Amino acid sequence: MKKMIIILMLIIAGLALFFFMPKEIERVHRAMAAVGLKAPDFELPELDTGSKGSSMIWRLSELRGKVVFINFWASWCDECKKEKPAMQRLYEKMQGRPFQMLTIIYRDDAKKAVDYMKINGYPMPVLLDYDMKVARNYSVREVPVTFIIDKEGIVREKIIGRRQWDSPEAIGLIEKRL
Repeated sequence: MKKMIIILMLIIAGLALFFFMPKEIERVHRAMAAVGLKAPDFELPELDTGSKGSSMIWRLSELRGKVVFINFWASWCDECKKEKPAMQRLYEKMQGRPFQMLTIIYRDDAKKAVDYMKINGYPMPVLLDYDMKVARNYSVREVPVTFIIDKEGIVREKIIGRRQWDSPEAIGLIEKRL
């Protein structure tokens, strides 16, 4: 009798896993950024770097219709700092076009990141992912990492490591999405 109860419990547990786990896996998968899939939406505050005089809340969903360049970085990351001048030139080159560059600090002190941007006069928005939820949803494990999202909100590129963002190749990655 005990054997029968154990077998019945195992069958019920197996059926529960079979019917409920795929939905949970699908829900988690939908929240993760992957090339070719819809970018996970987010809402993050912009830190005041002094370039605009005030901060705002950025929502990815409100940028639909623009190519969005999202760069995760940290002030302690030398490779991140090395790519910032080229990012600034790209930012300036794309002014007036349907393009938005956002930078999100990753595992960093917000004051240090803001001070770095202020000292260097970088105008790009700096967003604070205070609970690391966006970094997790975008599977960020190292910096710098950059995502290029098309006008429809689909992740088209995930680039790990430093790039020369004002090079013809990098500009081409963005312009083909404009």
